[in-house]
Amino acid sequence: MGRLNGKIAVITGATSGIGLRTAEIFVEEGAKIVIAGRRAPEGEALAGRLGAGCIFRQTDVTQEDQMRALIGTAVEKFGRIDCLFNNAGGPAQTGGIEGLDVGKFDAAMAALVRSVMLGMKHAAPHMRKQGSGSIINNGSIAGRLAGFSSSVVYGAAKAAVIHLTRCVAMELGEAGIRVNSISPGMIATGILGKALGLSVEAAEKTPDTMREIFRTAQPIPRAGLPEDIAHAAVFLASDESSFINGHDLVIDGAITGGRNWTAQHEGLAAVRKRLDGG
Repeated sequence: MGRLNGKIAVITGATSGIGLRTAEIFVEEGAKIVIAGRRAPEGEALAGRLGAGCIFRQTDVTQEDQMRALIGTAVEKFGRIDCLFNNAGGPAQTGGIEGLDVGKFDAAMAALVRSVMLGMKHAAPHMRKQGSGSIINNGSIAGRLAGFSSSVVYGAAKAAVIHLTRCVAMELGEAGIRVNSISPGMIATGILGKALGLSVEAAEKTPDTMREIFRTAQPIPRAGLPEDIAHAAVFLASDESSFINGHDLVIDGAITGGRNWTAQHEGLAAVRKRLDGG
């Protein structure tokens, strides 16, 4: 406890899933936070539960004036901004390349990439004045390898986020500002339900089901949880990571590490059986 004492953070997409759990843990670790989301009732309820050290601002992260105002709220209310967690996002259109709708493509890129750019753009001047700061962008293993998302658009957008993070890290690092990304693996949240067409309300009821579905996807025999990402964000926001910059921290239980040991050796046993004539 207390790893973020004295820190001021902005967390987008904080009304559910990873963002909500990150907000809770940042406050537990001593930070004062400004949280953002589109759903005012949920955001205001969370801020009320977390106390005076948490302020909610309803925000569309694709809109520059609203992102400017969000960052400004932290500076106006708390005097500075030490950490920005660009976490907001959502599902993108599923299906193959031939069926993609241009409007939906542009909307996904705005939600997943433009929002990250806007957050960094408006946090950077304040952090430059301070001579310090930590920006954390939410990537995905789908941005590192194909086939880990139901949407090719989502994968492409997250690849852009990861590389944009590196590019900006090279620039802002010279001003003492660290810029890193976190790439989650199979995390039990409602995002897949949303991608598959469930309503927001219905999708938010699916994490327990997703825990079971993802339980055997990776060598570690459980699904990833929002707190797995939140604890990584605490580390990157804290002074413990003061020499880490331009890094994409993969948190996936090793699903992208290769074939699972058991599956590989079961396959080898089947091949041997065939070769032996069995």
